[in-house]
Parts: sequence; C-alpha cells; structure tokens
Amino acid sequence: MSAATVFSLEAIRTDGWFERVGERVGSFDALCSILGERFFAFSLITGARITSLTVDRRDPSASVVEFEVSGAASELGAVTQRLNLERFRRRLVSALLAEETSYPAPVRETDVEGIQMHIGVRYLLLAPLYGYSLLELECGEAGSFLRVSHDGELERYELGEFRSLLRRWIIEELDRAGSRSGPERSGLDLSILPEAKAAAERGEHATVVRLLGGWLMPLSFYLRTPEGRALGPELRGDLGQALGMLGTALIAESDVEAGHQSLRLAVQYAVDSPRAADAYARLGEAFMRARRFGEAIAPLRRAAELGAEPDRVWPALGQAFFAEERLLAAWGATLEARRHGLDDAVEGISKQLRNRLPLLEQWQRAVAPVALEPSSSPEAVAAPGQ
Repeated sequence: MSAATVFSLEAIRTDGWFERVGERVGSFDALCSILGERFFAFSLITGARITSLTVDRRDPSASVVEFEVSGAASELGAVTQRLNLERFRRRLVSALLAEETSYPAPVRETDVEGIQMHIGVRYLLLAPLYGYSLLELECGEAGSFLRVSHDGELERYELGEFRSLLRRWIIEELDRAGSRSGPERSGLDLSILPEAKAAAERGEHATVVRLLGGWLMPLSFYLRTPEGRALGPELRGDLGQALGMLGTALIAESDVEAGHQSLRLAVQYAVDSPRAADAYARLGEAFMRARRFGEAIAPLRRAAELGAEPDRVWPALGQAFFAEERLLAAWGATLEARRHGLDDAVEGISKQLRNRLPLLEQWQRAVAPVALEPSSSPEAVAAPGQ
C-alpha cells in the first residue's frame, strides 16, 4: 500500500451498545449490581451466557455464577460451568486478554467485515465502555492507526497501542473490583511455589488454583512489557512452572479454557529455561486429554527434543500421529518408545499399525533389528546400531 488509506468507522461504531442491552434485559440492573457493570459487559463480549446467580450476602466474592460459553470459544460445548464471582471475573479478564488472530488491513471502505476484523471485534465493543468513540482507521506502509474521540478530545493511536491501552483498562477494572487478595494484591509471592508444588504432587487441584489462580491474569499482561521480556531464564522458568501447575489444576477443576490458556502462557515463559520441557509436555498432554491430537503433536515433539521423560511423550506421540493418519510417524514413535522400555504403553498402537500396514513388520525385520511386536530373541529388540 503505497499511500495511506482512510476508512470511516461510522458504519461500525458501537457507541451505546451496552446501554441498549440494558433497555432489553429485565435483570440488567441486578446483574450489574452483583457482577459489576463492566464485568457484565465483559461477559456479553466473551459470549459467557449467565444462567443463574447464587448470591452470598456475607461474602459477595463467594457468590456463585453459573454460565455457558457460546460459539467456538467454548471447549465444553453447552456444558454449564460454575465459578465463584472472583474466579468468574478473572476468567472474563483472561479471555479478553488472550491473543487474537491478526487480520490484514482492508482495501475497500465497503469491506465492513474486513475493517471490523482488522481492528478486532472485542476492541470495538470495549472502546465505548471507557469513553472512546472510534472515528477513522488509517492504513498505510507505516501501519494502522485509529483516530478516536475521548471525552471530547481527538486522539490518534497506533492500532496495537490502542489495544494495549484497553487491556490496561481491563486489568485496572479487576484491581478496582478487589477480586485479588492476599499475596496477589502486592505482587506475585514466589514463596508460595513450594506449597503449590506439594499440593500439585498430592493431586489437590483446588488448592493449587487457590494459591496460583490470581497469577494468570497479571502474567498474561506482564510478558508483553519490557520488564517481562527482560526476565532471566531462572525466574522465567519458575513462573512457567507455576503456570504449568495452574493450567493442569484448572483443567482438573473443569475450567478447561483457562487451563489451556495458562499452559500456553507457561510455554512462553519457560522457553529457553530448564523448565521448558515440562511446559511443552504439559501442553501436549492437555491437548491429548481434549482429543485435540493434531495440536498435541508439536508441543510433544518439542518436549521430546528438550529431554522430557520418554514415558510422557513417545506413547502419546504414537497415539496422536495415529489419530491424524500419519501412520509411519506413529510407527517411528512406537519404536522410540520401545527403545526406552515402554513396550506395554505402545502395545495397542503397535497392533493397530500392524493391521493398517501389513507389510510394515516384514520390512522392519528385513532392514532393522527392532520389531513392532516384542520378540523372545534379545537380538530382535536391540536398538539400531547395537
């Protein structure tokens, strides 16, 4: 694009959308009072449909929100989920802070959908909540810029800068709601990590969530800051380990979407640290449990490359490759598992591979000393080159 193109945002401006919802929803005032006005708006933006509220008058943060997540954002279909008010608010904020797919700049002013997707639908809906009225989008070689009106003043932002500004407002909203307490209010208390690790080893997932649940939201934002990017590998590894334990615990507590987000963030923190293998393995294992086999392959392979325990990666890789119809890759994973003495773990996949590829065992016997099935001959199960 040689010259900047300016698009009017008149057709897609969302000023007053939340107030119009209030005119149609009978329980609007009650929901705003209990959840917080902007948190109710956040729930509408993220597609969290609230089905019931159980209010605890003695401790409002312990009130229980029952809700369903609609559309592609839900990993549990129409299953109703229950969270206390504090965790529900954190869940909404985490969803709003999650990375969005980037879409190219539009080329025609009539491409309304293209303009919406380039700016980001969530940001179009968030902007009016904080007094921003979007006027124009300017796209050129220097990037994309928004011209907005804020409290009667005209302002201009680079698109990424404007998104970051709204994310900061969201985080401040959670702070003002007082939903963080204890160590999270004054910062991340690394001294609780041993306690969280001990709870994770005992399988006490609710305790892990209680100890580390307040870390996901601030760490999601912190990694984007210069301070976050400047963290040393040891501290990044510790934070990655904490997020990994939290992600596993959240999934065990049926908060799958937040659990996957925590595990992805764990990988980002732990990369280039001694904790990286565990972070990748946890993410791959979570995808396997969700039967998202294609997505599990990359983190499991990376975990294997980084030296994760063989029993965590090779049997799972064999299953994932097989589910994706990558039969030769599945066969290779089973051979690697057997090389580490994991014959029982891959016995089922090996039998299925032999049925699908009847010539595979004959070829294997002809060119390599490892067979798909165990043999009574020690020479037959020796590793190649031995």
